Amino acid sequence: MTDIIHLLPDNIANQIAAGEVIQRPGSAVKELLENAVDAGADEIKLIINDAGKSLVQVIDNGKGMSETDARMAFERHATSKIKSIDDLFRIKTMGFRGEALASIAAVAQVELKTKREEDSSGTYIEIENSKVVKQEPVAANNGTSIAMKNLFFNVPARRNFLKSNTAELRHIVDEFIRVAMAFPDIFFSLQSNGQEVFHLEKGSLKQRIVQILGNNYNAKLVSVQEQTDYLNIMGFVGKPETAKKTRGDQYIFVNNRFIKSAYLNHAIMNAFSEMIPKDSFPAYALFIDLDPAQLDINVHPTKQEIKFEDDKIVYAFVQATVKHALAQFSITPTLDFELDPNIQRLDAVSKPMSSEQKSSTSSSSLYQTFTQKNQAHFVERNSDLKHWKDFYETPSTPNIPLSTSTLPSLHKEYESEQPMMQLHLTYIVVQREAGFILVHQQNAHERILYERYTHAVAGKPIATQQSLFPATIELSASDAVILQELLPDMKELGYQLEPFGQNTFVVQGTPADVNMGSEKGAIEKIIEQYKHFSNDLKFSKREKLLRSMALQNSIKAGIALTQKEMQGLINDLFACETSNTTPNGKPTFMNFQKEEMDKMFGR
Repeated sequence: MTDIIHLLPDNIANQIAAGEVIQRPGSAVKELLENAVDAGADEIKLIINDAGKSLVQVIDNGKGMSETDARMAFERHATSKIKSIDDLFRIKTMGFRGEALASIAAVAQVELKTKREEDSSGTYIEIENSKVVKQEPVAANNGTSIAMKNLFFNVPARRNFLKSNTAELRHIVDEFIRVAMAFPDIFFSLQSNGQEVFHLEKGSLKQRIVQILGNNYNAKLVSVQEQTDYLNIMGFVGKPETAKKTRGDQYIFVNNRFIKSAYLNHAIMNAFSEMIPKDSFPAYALFIDLDPAQLDINVHPTKQEIKFEDDKIVYAFVQATVKHALAQFSITPTLDFELDPNIQRLDAVSKPMSSEQKSSTSSSSLYQTFTQKNQAHFVERNSDLKHWKDFYETPSTPNIPLSTSTLPSLHKEYESEQPMMQLHLTYIVVQREAGFILVHQQNAHERILYERYTHAVAGKPIATQQSLFPATIELSASDAVILQELLPDMKELGYQLEPFGQNTFVVQGTPADVNMGSEKGAIEKIIEQYKHFSNDLKFSKREKLLRSMALQNSIKAGIALTQKEMQGLINDLFACETSNTTPNGKPTFMNFQKEEMDKMFGR
């Protein structure tokens, strides 16, 4: 009998190994950026084309490599960071296993250009399918440029499993953010198809967080800092009002390495308990620094899952530190002023009151009336105070009800309008001969809008009202990618949006039921809800958008409705193809039979 077990050829073995490390373009982005950080660069540029499928290039100004090192770097398990088994438990670098470049070279065409400061010329290497096809000296800047072209060109089955360009770009942006946030002292840029998506100047951690997550976080971050003999924790958490319906803005770093940890996330959520709704998630960027010997990061190919030597201690420290920071914020809120120097020089800020001013103020009758005991009700009715009521009385205005334009047009009228009333500004009671119906106004309106939007994308577009003064909306880079993907469908739904430079869009028009001035908030809420639905893989992109818009634009509890509006809502609900539930399966109304009520009261 012949032997049947044999060694795999190197190129096949490398492709199998690459499947663990390089799952998509974003995986390569992570590995290449981390290598650039390890090379001591303070300037790192990422260039991608076709969502990384045709090109991922990282250019750094780090220490570069010698000719021999450049060639060795593509061998499997070739590394400069591990010499003994003990080194594996004292890792302080981002990369260490020597798998990244070998894996990339196994599934892509790679071009490397590198030069050390002490060398007169650099080295150029081309590799394809794990084989060096070209190597020669080259003129180059100090540092390294590595380009990965045509990912999975030699594994077409793997290439077929890649998602749309928009989806892959979102993964790339996520990986870029995770590295860039950890190193605010390094300049990072990201260019996609010739357009700059990120330009992150060196600065403080807070500046980097605001650069990435958006200016709306600038005054809404609480500083977290605790130093102990066992570990140090620093970073920022968002104030409770920044909590969202999705987990998007949550980052935990251990020794500057981004990790995924449901365990530590639970600790942070516990610190926020009773401060935010149960279905909301706080924003945070926390950095845990501890002895590398106290953890094992070599438990997963992507190194995003780690093991602590003592999970419970880390959990307790994280929860207590965040809780302490939030408690300090609650008791003595700190106002984070970044004032213009001109403001600092104003008399009101820089000069104390003179003795003359104090004397003049304290001698006034108004001051004395309010500072002397039991005198407040004797405030003089002098000419300076004759309009005092204006401060809390508003001019009488007619009671303007919720505009009927926020409700869909009526499909039909009942033959005779039934008596109805609103309870708790949430429910509508509709009397019937055989009893009554209790309608939940938001659930009902959500169903109406969902069917209206479904018809719109099926060929009956919703009319757009042109903005007299077009609003500009600036989003975070990841949200801008989502909105770019949704533009065609949103146009069918009445939103006319146009890209306007880096992560910015101009709102040229909106559906008629969006009030002027609220366009920005409406779009931001739709994106946030869309991300919430994105966790459910059974929905298509369009279905997620329809459900998001229906949920966000529906009439919320707490809004008073007129008889006409209630009647219109009921008419529209029962004209729906499916009138008894929301798109998510919540009931829109309950039917109460008179006979059952009579039985309840023994009649």
